[in-house]
Amino acid sequence: MATYPSRLVENAVNELSKLPGIGKKTALRLTLHLLKETEEEVAALSGALQNMRSGIQYCTSCHNISDSELCDICADKNRDNNLLCVVQDIRDVLAIENTQQYRGLYHVLGGIISPMEGIGPADLTIEDLVGKVKNDTPRELIMALPATMEGDTTNFYIYRKIKEFDIKVSTIARGVSIGNELEFTDEVTLGRSIVYRVPYKEQ
Repeated sequence: MATYPSRLVENAVNELSKLPGIGKKTALRLTLHLLKETEEEVAALSGALQNMRSGIQYCTSCHNISDSELCDICADKNRDNNLLCVVQDIRDVLAIENTQQYRGLYHVLGGIISPMEGIGPADLTIEDLVGKVKNDTPRELIMALPATMEGDTTNFYIYRKIKEFDIKVSTIARGVSIGNELEFTDEVTLGRSIVYRVPYKEQ
């Protein structure tokens, strides 16, 4: 077990190492870097994190993170509200937006069906999605979920829930490798998979 010259440093290292992908060595490096910064700079970082945690909201329409009741995407009148892209989480919205190939709206499920992890349909925003399809009647629903067994299971479950409605259902092309998460797919491949999406029933 590492020993630290200061309990305050040790506490900072322990907290930073709780972040994903941050081990004790990286946490120590970040802590020592912050010690070299001015108190004002460290206070600005601390304040930004506190403001984010206390002020962040989730869009009441698509469940994306937002500074207000509606996120910037849903509030944008130039977006095509007849296109609805279903994604696993917020990171997928960012990944697709970075391709600049999609101008519709989103629906963030908040996860995918995974019995092994104890995640069922009721833990996701699927019922809200079904209500949106029923009431807002978009012309196309694009399933942009991971190319994994859990992603395919979620695709199939949602398709069964909405197949009675008059809506085109498509899925992103398999330019995304099987087993890959969208956030780790390069922007060109992900952009093409959105553009060259295929009808879900042909999968």
